[in-house]
Parts: sequence; C-alpha cells; structure tokens
Amino acid sequence: MKKRVYILLLGICMVWTGCRTDAEDIIPSQDEEVSTDNSAQTRESIKGFYLLNEGNMGSNKCTLDFYDATTGIYTRNIYAEVNPSVVKELGDVGNDLQVYDGKLWAVVNCSHFVEVMDAGTAEHITQISIPNCRYICFDGEYAYVSSYAGPVQIDPNARLGYVAKIGIKTLQVVDTCTVGYQPDELVVSDGRIYVANSGGYRVPNYDRTVSVIDIASFRVVETIDVAINLHRMEVDKRGYVWVSSRGDYYGRDSKTFVIDTKGNEVCDSFEVANSEMTISGDSLYIIGSEWSYVSNSWRVTYKIIDTEKRQVVSENFIADGTGSRIRMPYGVAVNRYAGEFYITDAGNYVSPGTLYCFSLDGVLKWSVRTGDIPAHFAFVSTPWHKPNKEEKIEE
Repeated sequence: MKKRVYILLLGICMVWTGCRTDAEDIIPSQDEEVSTDNSAQTRESIKGFYLLNEGNMGSNKCTLDFYDATTGIYTRNIYAEVNPSVVKELGDVGNDLQVYDGKLWAVVNCSHFVEVMDAGTAEHITQISIPNCRYICFDGEYAYVSSYAGPVQIDPNARLGYVAKIGIKTLQVVDTCTVGYQPDELVVSDGRIYVANSGGYRVPNYDRTVSVIDIASFRVVETIDVAINLHRMEVDKRGYVWVSSRGDYYGRDSKTFVIDTKGNEVCDSFEVANSEMTISGDSLYIIGSEWSYVSNSWRVTYKIIDTEKRQVVSENFIADGTGSRIRMPYGVAVNRYAGEFYITDAGNYVSPGTLYCFSLDGVLKWSVRTGDIPAHFAFVSTPWHKPNKEEKIEE
C-alpha cells in the first residue's frame, strides 16, 4: 500500500475469507529459467532472494516467489505448495519481508499478523497477531513491528499507532510502545529505533514526525518534526537516517530527508520524489512514483543519491530505455555482489506483475512474470529448497 492511490479505497476495503477445502485447490509452484549465466553466483554470499507479492487489498492474494541465483530458476507461488494446511495461505496484503535468525518474516497488513517461516524452506512456523501491522526491523533478541493499531479505514479520529516488541526465541509480543499516527517503516541506529509516522488515515491532517525509541527502555525519548505523510526509511554507513515524505498528492510534493541521529534533527533534504528506496554502499537508489490530483497523472523518476557526498549522482539509473516498459515501478533492491539491481512493476495492480533484473550500469539482463503487485525482497545466503513430504512439519 505504498504508491497506489489507496486513500479512497481504504474505507470500503473488505478482507476476503475464502480458504481451500482440499488438496486440489492448491495451486502448484511454477519454475521458469530466467538466466543462464550464474557461475559467479555460486561463489558469492548471496544465493538468491524471496519476493513477496502484496496482492490487491481485499483479494487475499499475497504470494511468495523465490529466485535461485545459482541456477537462474525463478519459482512462483511457493508458499501454498509448501504449506497446504495453512488456510487462506499468506493472507491479505504482504507489506514487508525480512530474513533474521534463520527465519523469514512476512508482515501481512490487512490480515493483521506477522507470518514466521523457516528461511530455508518457507515452511510455516507460526503467526503473530498484530493489528494493521506495517513494517519490521530487528535488534539483538527482538523484532520490532509498526502497527496502525486501529482498523483499516480513513478516520479523522484514528488512534495513535504503536511498535510491538517480539521475542525472537519465544515468538511472542512482550511489550508495546505508543508512537505517532499510522507509523510506517522503522529502522535501528545507535541503540534507538526511528519510526516514520504517516498519519495517512487522518488525511488531510497528516502526521509529520519521526518517533525515536530508546531500545533499552523501549520508550519514546524524542520526536523529530520532518514533513507530512512519512513512509520509508534507510540507514547509511555513517548512521544517518534517510526518510521519505509522500506529500499530499496535491500541492505538496514527495521529498527525501536526512536525519542526523547524533542531534536527532533534520540536517539535509532533497527535492527528490521518493516512493521506494534501498541503499547499497554509499548509493541510495530511489524510485519516485508520484501521483498528482492536480494533473491527474503519474510522474516517475529513477535517481541515485551519494549518501556520503549528499548529492544526486544519477538522474536515471535505468540506462537502456527499459523504463518506458515499466508501467508502475513498485519495488527496488540491489545485489552489489552480483552486480545487479532489480525493479518490480505492479502493472495494473490486479494482474501478475513483472520483475526486471539490470546490471549496475542500468542495462536489462532478464525479466520474469511474478504474482500480483511484486514488492518486497529478502536476500538469502542459501537457496530455497522444497521440503520432502516426510520432512514437513506437522500442522
């Protein structure tokens, strides 16, 4: 629920409750060879990645794919086949995906839970109930999940959100910390959690703050005024936090800001639209898919900011013209070990999307069909393997 113009849809959203009744309802995974030049991948620390497809809100079509960089095989929709007894599969709207402590963590927004899987097989371990959960980060023995706390709907009186603290070993929520309105992404820097508060449900009265949580006490120790409708976050090598503002889709544009975590204040800003970003070394890759109700049109940009020099070093990191084929850029990830970056295309949001793989100089290497609204990447050091039937965990 990032670049979609979802504001008008939230109030009428319904979560579908259909589930499978027998094994014949399970759609098997599908393999497709997308690359034949994979010799270097066998020597690298990253062997592939999971890709979480959000699925359109209310459709209950969140799915999980895997790209095996050692074989060049892309496998679609692995979760249902691996976990045939899990009803409703991954649920409604996959909003984040991370690997930590040998587990794969999927934040499923409108189904109100975090799905925890084995990182090697994608086998279901448990679901952790968190209402309207959004993003996840980790520090030591705990995971931290942002939550809108209330129902999925526009409400000028929507309540404050919170961050849930989850024990990595117990897989239980052990504490919560109230933050701003409708908190989105959160990151860890120097013993503190930085939380981007959007206030998206309270439109046009957006929140404009970043909450700073001291990890030791798990309490908010500072609130930083940044800009309206905050969303994504990244931490650079020097500990600075980069945060995106989506603007208001009218006269206030999307922008990118930098927070100095020593003084907990905004120290720089860029007139760079930012709907999705990822950091690799000193390069911050930014997709700007910006909707305007004034012009009733989208404006799309692909830029790179050097986080050390604090300057835009690329105005278009897709160099071969492939950008004109991408209908709605949605996700971005970089594998610098393989010399590749990836862009996902959500298309029309209700049909399968597309994953594009580029060399770091911006030339297309391959593309492949995905699930609906491909969005979130999680790199792994060992390829996914389908568990043998006799090895499957009893549900």
